[in-house]
Amino acid sequence: MIQLGFASAILPDLSLEEVFTLASSIGYDCVEVMCWPVSKAERRYAGVTHIDINQLDNSRISEIHALVDRTGVAISGLGYYPNCLSPNLEEAERCVAHLHDLLDAAAALSVGKVNTFIGRDYTRSVDDNWPRLVATWTPLVEHADRLGLQIGIENCPMLFSSDEWPGGKNIATSPAIWRRLFQDIPSPNLGLNYDPSHMVWQQMDYLQPIRDFSNRIFHAHAKDVRLDRHKLNEVGILAHPLEYHTPKLPGLGEVSWGKFFSTLLDSGYNGPVCVEVEDRAYEGSLESRKDSLRQSYRYLKNFIP
Repeated sequence: MIQLGFASAILPDLSLEEVFTLASSIGYDCVEVMCWPVSKAERRYAGVTHIDINQLDNSRISEIHALVDRTGVAISGLGYYPNCLSPNLEEAERCVAHLHDLLDAAAALSVGKVNTFIGRDYTRSVDDNWPRLVATWTPLVEHADRLGLQIGIENCPMLFSSDEWPGGKNIATSPAIWRRLFQDIPSPNLGLNYDPSHMVWQQMDYLQPIRDFSNRIFHAHAKDVRLDRHKLNEVGILAHPLEYHTPKLPGLGEVSWGKFFSTLLDSGYNGPVCVEVEDRAYEGSLESRKDSLRQSYRYLKNFIP
């Protein structure tokens, strides 16, 4: 059956052990563990390191396995969401190298999933990005194939702030692009970390992709979004999206979570669904962020056996 978890990015001030202890106390089944390189974050929810893969020796691996056993909380996947196709080639090379190493770390930890973005040169069109995309990602996917790992690509456009325009920093945003991606890199280990909220503000059906890509959804995020029509009527769809929509906790936005989970279950999905907290109303303190995880658990548990 579906496992309910959360993404650890909302708890950067807690250790891995504290994150798993909190998850267990609330009742969560799993945690998506963020594994960014240890550095200063360049954007919100990025740069969080709950497992430093550069320090992942046999002793640390044993400690992590013992933590999982002790808390009863599984690792749903390792998360790292950079731009591997950045127009800054030095940045892109660093991202690709870390993602390659993260795949090795997932195999060492016996974690079967790594979640990330495809990336994008946001100054170029989809077609102009495509040759570089295939050249960059084919070796990464082949490495995942050798290790027996799944790569889940989140469908977030990364098109929110002025430095991400005009194209956004993640190209895998729509069913048409997913079909092209899976055709040109045909490994069964390349799939989606599906987040319905990103379809809502793009004015797209968030249920049909679950049906159409049921064999490609490896992991899912539970994040809601409120579409502020009064703001949209002022600025239009060409404005920065944060001018007319607001990320919210599950149940506080536009997504029908009953329909979402019933469609997931009907599709045969039995993987993780992890709460992704990006609701500024709950970010005032660590305790508020913990409360956001408790509230999300109470709400979403209604839809999961």
